[in-house]
This record gives sequence, structure tokens and C-alpha cells, in this order.
Amino acid sequence: MNELQVLLEKVWISKEEDKEQYYQVKRKIPLFQELVQKQLGWRLIHTEKLIKIEKTPARAEQFMGIAAFNDVMDYCFLCAVLMFLEDKEEEERFLLSELIAFVEVQLKEAISIDWTQFSQRKSLVRVLRYLEDLRAVHVYEGSSEGFGQDIGREVLYKNTGLSRYLATMFPYSIADCQGYEDFEKKEPEEDPAAQRVHRVYRQLLTCPAVYWEEETEPDALYIKNQRTWITRKLAGTVGGRLDIHRRSAFWMLEEGETWGRVHPGEGMLGEVVLLVCENLQRRIKDGTYSLDSAQRVGLRLDALHALIAEVRRRYASYWSKEFREMSEARLCHFVVQYMEDWMLAQRNADDPEHMVWIMPAAGKLRGEYTEKGETKA
Repeated sequence: MNELQVLLEKVWISKEEDKEQYYQVKRKIPLFQELVQKQLGWRLIHTEKLIKIEKTPARAEQFMGIAAFNDVMDYCFLCAVLMFLEDKEEEERFLLSELIAFVEVQLKEAISIDWTQFSQRKSLVRVLRYLEDLRAVHVYEGSSEGFGQDIGREVLYKNTGLSRYLATMFPYSIADCQGYEDFEKKEPEEDPAAQRVHRVYRQLLTCPAVYWEEETEPDALYIKNQRTWITRKLAGTVGGRLDIHRRSAFWMLEEGETWGRVHPGEGMLGEVVLLVCENLQRRIKDGTYSLDSAQRVGLRLDALHALIAEVRRRYASYWSKEFREMSEARLCHFVVQYMEDWMLAQRNADDPEHMVWIMPAAGKLRGEYTEKGETKA
């Protein structure tokens, strides 16, 4: 894994956590600085304590977010904790009870906080553990997990000063933003051509796919016309290749290259999805399903569930015990969720027809079992 790949994969590289890696990446910054700042339009932060790339995506996608968080409340608590740490000096110690009192005051108009509720205490614990893992705070005495079990548990922390670099610095006021859509509508003061370059490179690096409905869309034209330049800039820094199709483009890792999150992963679920994609591709090939002008297949949710059930009946004997014994409803939920996260499928939660659109990415990979029961992708 090269230095830019490490920066893309991590929130930041802390000198305290890995001094050798910090200096190794620092020496290589000139090799990728132009790509980060000019093509991606990202802010590269380099201090005596850390190196970080502010990885702002082209647009919000369903799979994005902090993996350790599983509730909106986690993000609310994170914002409040960052505000609390902003007023603390570097190396200053503070008690959990101080932090709790601050969070209650800051969020009282947005959330009804009741620390007797286990779910709320666990939410705050997830935030504190996340900040501990990032070395933004150190536990000096006690344990964050203890608060999840006992509301009266006290913990002594130390502020490292790194938390000030966690929140993204936007080049415009966000005071009137109420949702992620408002952030997407805000455009920095730069020419449209630069915005398009940033949008394309960000989408290629941070998302499984880039889609367009019309071949004359600006992003599609840029990708097709500048494919040689895009390949040269990205392949020389992060590796991989650019695949362009009629209504989509993908930055693909070559065989043997692995960094970040990849599909399929090592888990059983990715294997199941490969088998589902093989079934879908076969039905398109034999004419059972037809592609629309955007190279998609539209299926009702119950039809996709039936297809997943068919895959299960055919291949379940090769699966792990967990997936063999999983209920059909639970299996379908996990498969559809995975496909949405990897932009293999899209659906509108408000659609009364419960349609699922199978996207072009579902045609990129497929899986089948060998005679030994191993998956061949």
C-alpha cells in the first residue's frame, strides 16, 4: 500500500500513533500533492502532529459515514463533543461528568436526553471510543465502556488537540444548511470547469461507480474525452485502471491490489451477492430481463427477493452455517442493503411500486462455484 492509499484509507496519520509512517508519508507528499489539490480539490493538512486529507465527496451516498456509528444520535453527540474539546487546551484533562453536562446543554433543543436510557449512553460511548481510536482524546483514568453499564461511572480524559482537525472546513457558510442536500447545492466560488474536474475525480475515487443518464452530460463527456489523462494521474498514484461503458465508469483495482473497502470482500455476504449478480447477468443474456436506455433493469422488490431465494436453494450447501440457517427475509435484507451500498442497485424508499433498479455495476463482476466449492469471481 503506497502513501496516498494510506491517507485515503485513514482519517489521518498521527505522528504519535505511528512516527515512522508519518515521516514516510511526509517525504512522499510532493508526489501526490498536485492530484489531491488540483484534480480532487481537497484540502491537504500537514502539521507537526498529523497529516490528513479532507475527503469531501462529490455527493452524499448511502454507504458513506462513520463505520463505528449506527444511529443519527451518534453524529449529534460527536458534534457536541467536538465543540466541548474546542474550548479545551492541548493536554488539558477533563471529567466525563463535565462533558455530559455540556452535551445536555448544547443538544437540549434538538434531542431529549435521558442518560437512564441505555441506548443513549451506548451512543455516547461509541463516540468516545471513536475519538480514542483516533487519538483525539486519551483515557487517563477509568474506561468509557463503564458509562454504558453504569450512569454514575466517572472517567478522566486528556485532550490531545487533534480533535480540531476532525471537522471539515467548508469554504462557505453552512449556517442555513438543514440536510445533506443543502451542502450539495452550495457551490464554492470557482469556475464550472474546475468543479467538474473535482466532481469526476472525487466520484471515481470515493464511489464504486459513476453513472449518467445522457451521454452528453458534462461529467460523462469529460471522462470519455480525458480518459488517458485521468488514467495517467490516478494509475500513477493509487494504481488501478479506468473502465468506461455506455452509461457508467469505474475505477477498478487490478488483480492483487487491495486497499480501502473492496467488493467482494472476504465475508460470505459478498460471495452471495456475486452469485446473485451471475443470476441477473444470465437472465439479461437470455432475454428474461431487458435493459433500459440507462443500462438498468427494473425489478419489483418481491421479484428480486424471489431471485435471491432461488440462488439460496441452488447454492446454500456451499455457504457458512450462519447464512444457511438465516431466515429468507433476513438474507434478502442483507443482500439488497449490500447491493445498494455498492451501487449495484438503487431504489426509492417512497416508491409505492417498490421498484429496485439493478445498476450497470451489477454486470461488472459475477461469481460461480468450482467443483471444490470455491467461489470463482
